[in-house]
Amino acid sequence: MADSEVLRNTLREHRARARLTQAELADLVRVSRKTINTVENGVYIPSTVLALRLAHALGVPVETLFRLPASSTFTKAS
Repeated sequence: MADSEVLRNTLREHRARARLTQAELADLVRVSRKTINTVENGVYIPSTVLALRLAHALGVPVETLFRLPASSTFTKAS
C-alpha cells in the first residue's frame, strides 16, 4: 500500500476555510502552487518541515491536517 493511501489530509478544507487560494498558501510556506495541489490530492506526501509550515500558516495542529486512518495497525518497535 502506498503512503499516499495511508496518510489522510484535510489541507484543502482548511485552506478553503482560511479563504486562501493554493497560490496564496504556497507563497506563505515558500513552495509552488503545484506542490500545494499535489499535497491536497494525495499525490505528494509533504516533508515534516512542510507539514509544520502548512499547519502554522493555517493556525491548526499538524495532526489536524495530516493523520493516519484509525484502522491502521502498527507493531511496536523493540
